[in-house]
Amino acid sequence: MRIVIVLTSHDQLGSTGRPTGFWLEELAAPYYRFKDSGVDVVLASPKGGRPPIDPKSNEPDFQTDETRRFESDPEAVAALANTTRLDTVSADDFDTVFYAGGHGPLWDLAEDPDSVRLIEATLGAGKPLALVCHAPGVLRHATNPDGTPLVRGRRVTGFTNGEEAGVGLTEIVPFLVEDKLIQLGAEYSKVDDWQPYVIADGLLITGQNPASSGPAADVLIKETNKTRA
Repeated sequence: MRIVIVLTSHDQLGSTGRPTGFWLEELAAPYYRFKDSGVDVVLASPKGGRPPIDPKSNEPDFQTDETRRFESDPEAVAALANTTRLDTVSADDFDTVFYAGGHGPLWDLAEDPDSVRLIEATLGAGKPLALVCHAPGVLRHATNPDGTPLVRGRRVTGFTNGEEAGVGLTEIVPFLVEDKLIQLGAEYSKVDDWQPYVIADGLLITGQNPASSGPAADVLIKETNKTRA
């Protein structure tokens, strides 16, 4: 099995001057779910090279066994320093795709035509796709073959309005993930803030928050094995 994990290249919280990027747990937890299952993992980002880690995600309160394992793993650190440019990634070359969150994706991946192309091509080829936390917002411009929003009528989750308020960024982010998914016609649902929650609607798998990233990876492995059987 071969998977590409897509990360943001965006490193600024709007005009605040504060740094952002991808959330480390949302890379590390899935990365080791995949690697420990024997999956070949490729990391990609819009700009290639080393993508920005949200510094808050590496503070002691947010570190996990997986994040510590990642940072002490020379192979993982090297892979992160040399991500593939997203515009060179083809759905034909992978069995599945996983999008990690963090706030950065709301600025770049949510508007990136290469990301839209990858999402539509992956699902169009009958391959599963998973997105966690803020990354479900990246679906905002993806469409079905008939031009309707890809998420319309689909059961999804993603970072909640309450969680965004909890981190004090409601007025900073370009859009709220929960509101955007509902606006596009998705059947959005959630559980209590910060609790793990994953929904699989056919080939589309979404997770609510950082705690959902490992469980979403587990579901993605299971669904990908089904499609490859």
